[in-house]
Amino acid sequence: MIYKDMSFDGERALYGVKNAVIKNCRIDGPVDGESFAKQTQNLDVSDCFFNLRYPFWHLTDGNISNCEMTEFCRAAFWYDKNITIDNCKMMGIKALRECDNVTIKNSVVKSPEFIWKVRNINVSKVEILDSEYPFFEVENAKIDKLKMKGKYSFQYCNNIEIADSNFDTKDAFWHSKNVTVRDSLINGEYLAWYSENLTLINCKIIGTQPFCYCKNLRIINCTMENCDLAFENSSVYADVHSKIDSIKNPLSGEIKAPEIGEVILDAERVPVTECKIIEGD
Repeated sequence: MIYKDMSFDGERALYGVKNAVIKNCRIDGPVDGESFAKQTQNLDVSDCFFNLRYPFWHLTDGNISNCEMTEFCRAAFWYDKNITIDNCKMMGIKALRECDNVTIKNSVVKSPEFIWKVRNINVSKVEILDSEYPFFEVENAKIDKLKMKGKYSFQYCNNIEIADSNFDTKDAFWHSKNVTVRDSLINGEYLAWYSENLTLINCKIIGTQPFCYCKNLRIINCTMENCDLAFENSSVYADVHSKIDSIKNPLSGEIKAPEIGEVILDAERVPVTECKIIEGD
């Protein structure tokens, strides 16, 4: 079935459709209906404009390309499986949730609560203009060339690989497990508290009070800027190639840097530290 150059504004306009091509259509209008293509399968959707709520819930096997979803297109992709989103604009809140096996590429996003509880996701060449709590409870993700501005990203996520990315974010990676970040810029306050098995390689890290209460934190060949009160109550191996403004009460491991502004050891809080701190080249 082919739907081309059409307009839809009714409730569940294409509910239950299977094996369909939807091209150059407009999901908008005075009827203001919801759930345009709910409970559908095997859709090829391209060059469409979405201005109504909940268009793709319970979609299995879908390709969505060259589409625009406005701020009124909220909760666009929920409970979907095996979908690819390519060269799209997603501007509505809660754009992606409870999905499995997702690819997003070449797209622009402005969506609070973006990508929640999603499993098995690939993200490449995506820009997130603004978001709060993006990538919440995500499992099994590969992320490449992501540019993101937002708060509280990657909380409670597990098994994540990130490369060549740029994050302007606050409170990133809290309670995360098994995350590796390579060749990236991470600019934010209070990074990665309570994380476990976080590894940063060839990264630039900016911001106050990073890496507290971490377990098995590894920082390899990285630089740190404006990072004070770092590593409190953390088990850490850090090979830093820049000044660390201050270190406070690390639990165990080893921290190396050419210059450390201050080492704060509070005997009342940490009677014995097992962390080796090495300053100098």
